[in-house]
Amino acid sequence: MAKYKVVINKETCIADGVCWSLCPQVFEMDEQGKSRIVESFRTEDSESRSEGIIGDDLIDCARAAADACPTASIVIEEVKE
Repeated sequence: MAKYKVVINKETCIADGVCWSLCPQVFEMDEQGKSRIVESFRTEDSESRSEGIIGDDLIDCARAAADACPTASIVIEEVKE
């Protein structure tokens, strides 16, 4: 099973909510209204970024959310093992 690193740039996030609407299994709103990775997949969360590792079972919805982000604040890359 492939794994993917998902990174949200919170500095460019405008908190429109499209990512957590399209893929609530991976994305949620933090206390400041910005997007972050849900706790079960989160590996880092700071004021400037949120990062996590997901499996290929969630890659389609994560990519749809990344593609729909109006500020291109979500980057997804395959983790090479």
